[in-house]
Amino acid sequence: MTLPELYVTLLIAGTVLLASIAAARTAHRVGLPSLLLFLAVGIVAGEDGLGLAFDDVQLAQALGTAALAVILVEGGLTTQWSDVRRLVAPAGVLATVGVFLSVLVTAAGAHFLLGLDWNVALLLGAIVSSTDSAAVFSVLRALPLPRKLTGLVEAESGFNDAPTIILVLVFSTTTSDVPAIGPLFGNLLFQLAVGGTLGVLIGLLGAVALRHIALPATGLYPLATVGFGITAFAAAGAVGASGIIAAYLSGLVLGNSQLPHRAATRSFAEGAGWLAQIGLFVMLGLLVDPSELSRAILPALVVGLVLLLVARPVSVLLCLLPFRIPLRQQAFISWAGLRGAVPIVLTTFPVVEDVPHAREILNIVFVLVALFTLLQGPTLPAVARRLGLVRPDALREIQVEAAPLDVLDADLLTVSIPEGSQLHGVAVFELRLPHPTVVTLIVREGATLVPDRDTVLRAGDELLLIATPETREDAERRLRAIGRRGKLARWLGEHGTPEPEGTVTSG
Repeated sequence: MTLPELYVTLLIAGTVLLASIAAARTAHRVGLPSLLLFLAVGIVAGEDGLGLAFDDVQLAQALGTAALAVILVEGGLTTQWSDVRRLVAPAGVLATVGVFLSVLVTAAGAHFLLGLDWNVALLLGAIVSSTDSAAVFSVLRALPLPRKLTGLVEAESGFNDAPTIILVLVFSTTTSDVPAIGPLFGNLLFQLAVGGTLGVLIGLLGAVALRHIALPATGLYPLATVGFGITAFAAAGAVGASGIIAAYLSGLVLGNSQLPHRAATRSFAEGAGWLAQIGLFVMLGLLVDPSELSRAILPALVVGLVLLLVARPVSVLLCLLPFRIPLRQQAFISWAGLRGAVPIVLTTFPVVEDVPHAREILNIVFVLVALFTLLQGPTLPAVARRLGLVRPDALREIQVEAAPLDVLDADLLTVSIPEGSQLHGVAVFELRLPHPTVVTLIVREGATLVPDRDTVLRAGDELLLIATPETREDAERRLRAIGRRGKLARWLGEHGTPEPEGTVTSG
């Protein structure tokens, strides 16, 4: 590539990136999932639009898989272990047994309603059976839902990519309608066990290294953290295991460790995740031929309706039956099974393998993802309200971030007091923070003040606190408790746990 060609490439890439960011803002304001507008940017920039040609399916597969790794690392880094630790079992069942059930029901619908051969129907069912982590993370975290419910859907989306990829690879290479069950389950067990083990081990190694190695610049900590997640992804893939599950679990371990510059790391990971999503969806928009999509509308509607109204509810109901999940929450989990980049990326596998009808499958999946994301994404808030799952105290939760004060062996906490928080009207001495935690500064209406014990906190205040590593967790719990129930929180049974009692709606 010559220097002038590099300039043109960077100009196009920068313009597409800025257009995609503008599209994300527009999507947020009108309540649409961002991925739809990212796909639209890719289609508009493509060969039938502005003339940017891209038809290298093998490159799209490689770049798409790498982008999924970044998205899953970011998802793990921003997931609270306290939200999902009791949900590993139901999420694991949904991600394995649920995927198999969804594949079978969807394939049966495609076979009997569309007349597809069983092998093609099973391949199509496998491709669309996985919920998409990028879509789930971006949509659910904007809703005031119980954390157990959000954590279950997020954990499922992080776990189910690996079984789905295995099924797609099997159906893309097999010559018979139904592959042998024994080797299939053996492969699945190997990929999940080895990939999960490598993800956890590399995450633990990264956490220990980052806590004990002083890097020369603050900006290197976020890079190193994400780097460990990518290393886990690559290491698992290199030994034939699931890099996807390794990336998610390494991010989960790192995100829930006491790392230096946690706020900066989270911000960097979110930015990297957004960049990966933008690049992935725009690339997938470039990959399709818009003139061929009209023929895929009817089969996409049929397969999508079978998946949404039959396959997903049946798999959720049967998988969650032993866990006593309320039916209203099961209904929401069924509706929240969003599809996004993962199914479209998975369609590149049969195209690369030159499977018959692979291009038709690509078009069907692309239209299905676009139509049903447009249907499910914007309606999730209304469905949550209708089912009585909206958590009334979610908007009053305080946000606490920490940065290390290495020389003093202390942490600097920043606390934002939102409107409606019970911290409003509480005096500093009434916080009763664990010794030696102290409120050092308050930023109020653009001005700063040094508080004394009688200073009364207000909504909108930004607090700076100093805490030791030993007392930081207790200080955060105390602040959350008062934010929820006021100065008498402890006597009212509120202790500031990440998931307060009573926030999960029963039914």
